Amino acid sequence: MKFAQRIQSLMLGASLLAAALPAAAVSDMVGGPAIRQLNFQTPVTPIASQIYSLHTLMLVICLVIFVAVFGVMFYSILKHRKSLGHKSATFHESTTVEIAWTIIPFLIVIGMALPATKTVVAMKDTSNADLTIKATGMQWKWGYDYLKGEGEGISFLSTLSTPRDQINDTTKAKGENYLVEVDNEIYVPVNKKIRIVTTANDVIHAFAVPAFGIKQDAIPGFVRDTWFKVEKIGIYRGQCSELCGKEHAFMPIVVNVVSAEDYTKWVDGKKKAMAAMADDPNKVWTVDELKQRGEKVYGANCVACHQATGKGVPGAFPALDGDPIVNGPRDAQINILLNGKNAMPAWKTVLSDTDIAAVITYTRNAWSNKAVENLVQPAEVLAARK
Repeated sequence: MKFAQRIQSLMLGASLLAAALPAAAVSDMVGGPAIRQLNFQTPVTPIASQIYSLHTLMLVICLVIFVAVFGVMFYSILKHRKSLGHKSATFHESTTVEIAWTIIPFLIVIGMALPATKTVVAMKDTSNADLTIKATGMQWKWGYDYLKGEGEGISFLSTLSTPRDQINDTTKAKGENYLVEVDNEIYVPVNKKIRIVTTANDVIHAFAVPAFGIKQDAIPGFVRDTWFKVEKIGIYRGQCSELCGKEHAFMPIVVNVVSAEDYTKWVDGKKKAMAAMADDPNKVWTVDELKQRGEKVYGANCVACHQATGKGVPGAFPALDGDPIVNGPRDAQINILLNGKNAMPAWKTVLSDTDIAAVITYTRNAWSNKAVENLVQPAEVLAARK
């Protein structure tokens, strides 16, 4: 009795607490999942539509088999039970029945395999693409390079843009696109075949956008590819769907599908922005200039592993605060950033000479570090590449 009363008290307390808390305003996410969504996201590519139809077909076939098998079973149990006077029969195997229960499942499997095979073959046909984009997974961001087609030569990093205080502080209000928003979106034109070439810098990642019906692993040292052709303008969201480390949940993918005219405008604007940001590696910078730029580079690329305090993650990523390499000769730190070491990826294909020089200068002057060689110029990084 006391136990029952205790349970009732707990349930009443939970009900009062739930009533006291303000109701969270939740709405469908643009380009992402919807409230109370029970099925796949609405398909916007031919492949996603085929996958959706296949899924429905398989469910219908399984439901028909379920109803047929259990219908016969329950009918037999109810209509031929002992209480109605039925007696169990004694009989040997039936060749007809054995042939039937072999042929019928075989035909069902063939009926399911044929449309599935057609879709799988279509998923792997990346030929005749209008645009080719390389997606490089790295802990924990994506790098995109436009390799072929309009926009060729464009290259940028795409990093989670959800503010860190929303992630670290559970009391903070979350944004509408919490954990699935980025600072640089992929832009592609509508109704064009887009080939995505995937690889990775460090561990296995996976490029996945549910509304497109694509999921392709990105494996270090290997090149894989997939494709999509979006038939509807809009913003679509995905994520790395391979467990790639402690911040696996912080690798979103955002694809902005625009008209052909708007895509051309984006390409022009992006190339002008890249040209404006291109730095002369022979330019001489002051310590303060490099520290200011380096802090931004560190926040965008290094903070996830080495932390804002420079203390790193014990057992996984080393601390930079007080590190002998950071406080020692510059050449060793330049070499590590360019070529990588252990869990540290190579940054020579991701960051410019100026960015590498800036982040090294920042770390050598940050926290408790008091490096004697506290300044690295871009020209030194350029020389180390050769």
